[in-house]
Amino acid sequence: MLAAAQQPQSSVAPTPPMGWNSWDAYGLTITEPQFRANVDVLRDKLLPFGWNYAVIDEGWFFENPSDRPAPDKLHYAIDPYGRYVPVPARFPSAIAPGSPTPLTSPADATHKLSATIESTSFTALGAWVHAQGLKFGIHIVRGIPRAAVERNLPIEGSSFHAQDAADLTDACPWDPTNWGVRDNAAGQAWYDSLLRQYASWGVDLLKVDCIADHPFKLDEIEMIHRAIQKTGRPIVLSLSPGPTALAHASDVARLANMWRIADDEWDVWAAAPGKTFPQGTKDQFARLAAWAPYARPGNWPDADMLPIGELRPEPGWGKARTSHLSSDEQRTELTLWSITRSPLIVGANLTLLDEPTLALLTNRDLIEINQIATKSFQLLKREDFIVWQADLPGSRIALALFNTSDAPMNLRGTFADLSPTLGNHHWNVHDVWAGKELGVQSGASADLPPHASLLLVLHP
Repeated sequence: MLAAAQQPQSSVAPTPPMGWNSWDAYGLTITEPQFRANVDVLRDKLLPFGWNYAVIDEGWFFENPSDRPAPDKLHYAIDPYGRYVPVPARFPSAIAPGSPTPLTSPADATHKLSATIESTSFTALGAWVHAQGLKFGIHIVRGIPRAAVERNLPIEGSSFHAQDAADLTDACPWDPTNWGVRDNAAGQAWYDSLLRQYASWGVDLLKVDCIADHPFKLDEIEMIHRAIQKTGRPIVLSLSPGPTALAHASDVARLANMWRIADDEWDVWAAAPGKTFPQGTKDQFARLAAWAPYARPGNWPDADMLPIGELRPEPGWGKARTSHLSSDEQRTELTLWSITRSPLIVGANLTLLDEPTLALLTNRDLIEINQIATKSFQLLKREDFIVWQADLPGSRIALALFNTSDAPMNLRGTFADLSPTLGNHHWNVHDVWAGKELGVQSGASADLPPHASLLLVLHP
């Protein structure tokens, strides 16, 4: 157990995590049948290409997630120790054989906050995900449930109670469910109890929200990191939302495996002037360039999920829709995320996956660049013409050329024009998206439409 607790960050996420997250298609509302249906597709169509995380995002403990805009109406499921647990009506397998009946009904008039105390868990669902050859992830918001604090429930495995751990002066600005956690022994006991619970469920990835920015909560990140280490389970720690400040680079690299570098990414090309939400593909170029030096095994700056394909039936933002990104923009987004070694977490409803989207997600050369590149950096930026380079094993080089302007761009030039490191000699060139060898070339030639890109692999 000691050896497991001391494992380095790089052994937990040696390559950028790849998988699927429910938020972009289901928001707060996903149910177990919907999750299982997506996992079936993930297993059959994407797992062979490396996509192996299946993540249930926010709201799995809400009995009535549609009432989130009216917090006073929300009903929660918590266990006798005040920890959120899955709602049986939405996740039937959460009820273990012989489980006791609920101890408190949502209509309990003795408390302001409605909470059903259940002995439910994700143990069965996590085991099923693992049986598919996949890894299981969940989302939480930092802190301790207000319903647990109101009832002053005991903290499992300790002599503390919820009110010993709660910081009632520190609530997440946009979340109505939790109080902050004090940086004291009771606070650490709280997070220890959470991570023991999640480890018993078989959780492989924990996405913690309202902790990486607005506000940045170093004390709680440290407590969660310690709690993970104590379990001995290799759990990927993912921090949200962004933009994580570069000033915190050393802290997040020490404590987490992936962290958001921007606010929420959605299916727009660029954020509206003066706005930071929603973020678009174009907005990530500068952020990824700034964070590139910090990407390494176990540490992955995260440009957020890929909002491609069908974003329905209840996306986390906006109305149900097919992604508004054009085919060129979707290809550019996949190219940028891959060559910069961002985690690849797709948000599409996989049960509605069409052939063009499937082709985007199953390009082996693209995925290989993301997974095996040893170094990645922005090579060139001339106004709206941007070039990225990633070094690959075997003296190969991945080269991505982007037209981020709203006008077509005619590209003609030698590799030496792009970088002295590429030299004046000729290279064998493979076009990743076309999936074909172009032969020996001395440069790149392409007519790039607006927001389009070209991805090449140069090899001796």
